Amino acid sequence: MDWFGQPLFCGAAAGLVADLTLYPLDTIKTRLQSSEGFTAAGGMRNIYRGMGSVIIGSAPSAALFFSTYNALKRVAAVAVNAGAACVSEVVACVIRVPTELVKQRAQTKHVNNLGIICRMIYNQSGLLGFYQGFFITVFREIPFSLIEYPLWEVLKQKVAGVWRRQCTPLESAACGSISGSIAAAVTTPFDVVKTHIMLNESTSRPGIAATLAKIWTTSGYRGLCVGVLPRSASTGIGGFVFFGAYDTAMLLSRNLFT
Repeated sequence: MDWFGQPLFCGAAAGLVADLTLYPLDTIKTRLQSSEGFTAAGGMRNIYRGMGSVIIGSAPSAALFFSTYNALKRVAAVAVNAGAACVSEVVACVIRVPTELVKQRAQTKHVNNLGIICRMIYNQSGLLGFYQGFFITVFREIPFSLIEYPLWEVLKQKVAGVWRRQCTPLESAACGSISGSIAAAVTTPFDVVKTHIMLNESTSRPGIAATLAKIWTTSGYRGLCVGVLPRSASTGIGGFVFFGAYDTAMLLSRNLFT
């Protein structure tokens, strides 16, 4: 079971390290994308607010992703990487979406108590309320994964071919940084729409198309690119930390799973 247990353990460790390291940049990006504006959403104040939700949800989400990803990769050759990444992201979203929803509410709503935020969501919409924005999150993650993970695998193969050996964790981290930055920039419009949907607390919630149309009408294409620089920067740094930590953990934990 080393093909399942090891990625589960290492994915959890890498996800937690990366998300905690990049949390301030994620808060800034979320507040920039907030419909009420950066300053009203909190500006540069309390940029660690809501971190508890990440501590709870990050590790299991990343663990689910990498255990699914590695299990699916065993079924076929490299050509399946893109499909494996997409399916893995959908599975991980079961945990990621509630975590992301609570986190973004905490980042922008000036409420630091996660219990209060969870109670407010539950009282308004029940358990399904925690999956507000599920479909737009999936729509964001699928193109992101189609770019990031296959590109990461290809870059690692290129590096391994040049040096005629396996990639080191540091080289894997650099490949992850490049692929993550590119994927983040391309999928920023999906991320903007997701943020607007997740921060909408009204009882009549607009869907993806209505939210997209509203942003386009109000701000044009610039509105769909808000936060592209902090998102690309944080994902690039996060990719370096995440993939570097993952491959390092895989290397160090080999004896535990053999």
